[in-house]
Amino acid sequence: MTSLSGKTVLITGASRGIGAAAAREFAQNGANVVLFARNKASIDKIANEIGQQALALAGNISVFVDIEAAIKTTVETFGTLDVLVNNAAALEPISHQADADPEVWGKLIDINIKGVFYANRCTLPIMIKNGGGTIITVSSGAAHNPIEGWSAYCTSKAGAAMLTSCTDHENRHQGIRAMGLSPGTVATQMQRDIKASGVNPVSQLDWSDHIPPEWPAKALVWMCRSGADEFIGKEISLREDYIRKAVGLI
Repeated sequence: MTSLSGKTVLITGASRGIGAAAAREFAQNGANVVLFARNKASIDKIANEIGQQALALAGNISVFVDIEAAIKTTVETFGTLDVLVNNAAALEPISHQADADPEVWGKLIDINIKGVFYANRCTLPIMIKNGGGTIITVSSGAAHNPIEGWSAYCTSKAGAAMLTSCTDHENRHQGIRAMGLSPGTVATQMQRDIKASGVNPVSQLDWSDHIPPEWPAKALVWMCRSGADEFIGKEISLREDYIRKAVGLI
């Protein structure tokens, strides 16, 4: 893919942060954008800002029928689905395992792992039928390193990273470009929640240490183009200077 003009992109967790910035960035590059999130008012506002090439669909990523209906509406509206960005994620509970609320721990798994699988499950048959497409899952350094108080988040991100590898293993020969993006720490509400927790070294970072959400948004657009083909099946880290240079950030 060299141009995103006329392509259709669905972004989960699009009501704020990286998801909202990505919706704007994809639209600026000519794509039709579908914003999926629970907060209908927020995604409506962003879609109205973007214009006719944007569609806001409210739903819960941890409920299969919600994302199934959203993807069906996407295809009915724009004719197809070319790019899926699995961005929706929860952070809570921030807690040691000995004190963690089992129900909250389980709800995070429903969002961060099942939600990625649900979106992939609904998207892959469409992309395979059309000869290919791009599926990018927003990952984290927490997928590969244990962090105090983040047992649920680390476990879920590791699971989502494995889903990316499985998607590549099963579907690359069918034209599917599956990749992960590890953006580093980003100046979003999630970082404010981390700061407030006071748990682990990440909460001690200054706000100035975080990159703006527009950076991973630009990286996501770049990953949809042929220049990122060498990273198919892999996870790209936006902490790396050579990646930032390739994206055009430095």
